[in-house]
Amino acid sequence: MTYASHIFRHSNKLRNAACIRRQDHAVLVRWFANNASPSMGIGDDFSKFRQYGYVPREIDGVCKSSGKDSFCHTNRAGNIARWLKKEGDKVSTGEVLCEVETDKATVEMECMEEGYLAKIIHGDGAKEIKVGEVIAITVEDEEDAVKFKDYKASTSDSAAASTGPSVTPPPKEEVVDKPASSPEPKVSKPSATPDTGNRVFASPLARKYAEDHNIPLSNIKGTGPDGRIVKADIDDYLASRGKEVSTAASKVESAPAAGLDYADIPLSQIRKVTASRLLLSKQTIPHYYLTVDTCVDKLTDMRTHLNSLQEASGGKKLSLNDLVIKAAALALRKVPQCNSSWTNDYIRQYHNVNINVAVQTDNGLFVPVIRDADKKGLSKISEDVKLLAQKARENSLKPEDYEGGTFTVSNLGGPFGIKQFCAIINPPQAGILAVGSAEKRIIPASEPGQFKSASYMSVTLSCDHRVVDGAIGAEWLKAFKGYIENPETMLL
Repeated sequence: MTYASHIFRHSNKLRNAACIRRQDHAVLVRWFANNASPSMGIGDDFSKFRQYGYVPREIDGVCKSSGKDSFCHTNRAGNIARWLKKEGDKVSTGEVLCEVETDKATVEMECMEEGYLAKIIHGDGAKEIKVGEVIAITVEDEEDAVKFKDYKASTSDSAAASTGPSVTPPPKEEVVDKPASSPEPKVSKPSATPDTGNRVFASPLARKYAEDHNIPLSNIKGTGPDGRIVKADIDDYLASRGKEVSTAASKVESAPAAGLDYADIPLSQIRKVTASRLLLSKQTIPHYYLTVDTCVDKLTDMRTHLNSLQEASGGKKLSLNDLVIKAAALALRKVPQCNSSWTNDYIRQYHNVNINVAVQTDNGLFVPVIRDADKKGLSKISEDVKLLAQKARENSLKPEDYEGGTFTVSNLGGPFGIKQFCAIINPPQAGILAVGSAEKRIIPASEPGQFKSASYMSVTLSCDHRVVDGAIGAEWLKAFKGYIENPETMLL
């Protein structure tokens, strides 16, 4: 059989896994070949070695089964972060062979069977590994490992699992392009006028149009009767020149100015994904913003009291952000219209309140999710936030750690002292809360002519106007402010 991303149902474990890709973020796929290695003799047992290819778990992946074989393939690629095993090492079933960087996280790839790692095709730091491409070979017997010392994967080894019909259309395009140039002989017809010299024939409208745009008629090829230039030819020329100018401009923008000292920083997968999602959000979601100031004196007092209890019981301290997450979750339960997302046919309102929390790392911005935040206690929310933030900084988040959020909280006030900002909605959600820093303010006291100080925190709610109308957004902020300024109500 030809190389493809096939998972052979050779055991009960795989036989019961019609779509193994749903269980693991990434899997190693094994396949056999009858021409895999020139270093093995005709009498060698080809069933004693396996080739492993990379098949990531992605939403747009496909899982199919046919007869005795089942296979999975996707349209994505991955990078090899590092190998945890060396060539010649013994490997066992379920043991981690290497770490693979996907577009969202770094995941572990496990060995499917016992044996020895004979050859690593793509080493540490290998980029853009295509789906189904061979990355390593294992053998059952240790003495067979030396036979793959000089092995190199062939083109057929690295073929992708699915062969699309898109390979065949190009010849058809060439056939279409050839007759397109056949009308050119029309240009030779004006030969009836021998004394024209270099005269260019154009309609009066085309001449006036060309003058207005400072275009020499000699640069334009006419498509009108007897090669006459018409207005449409001017338009085509302007359009083609616009493309050339934009291409040149992009090259100029990318080229560094003379004398500048600079360094090009490679883009990580998470930065590419974040950039595309934020661009999509700003281009397709009609944002509007609502800002409110909340008094946090009672909130900080309650936090101080709870932290003293936590310290006495050996627990970890609560942060102000933990209380904000809890207040946001309860406000979403109170105003469920904000716990929704837009589709072209309907608005989907979620019954689970899952809060994504923005975490900045050296690798980029991550948004791990706190599931059922409205039902969890403050200590549990604090524990989850600290654990997920640590995993984000280590670039070890799994899909279940960041997928399925219904609302996002971004806090730049506590860590960085930002007073107020407007955050970009995390699609497909309908809202994100931007939390600023708390500051002391002088406000009127209850007695006339008297003043007192109080701490206020500015928060800004970014809303998708297709889902959340202004009045609904204001109602949510009112509920949120009520929980912040009367934190004891969060315990009811």
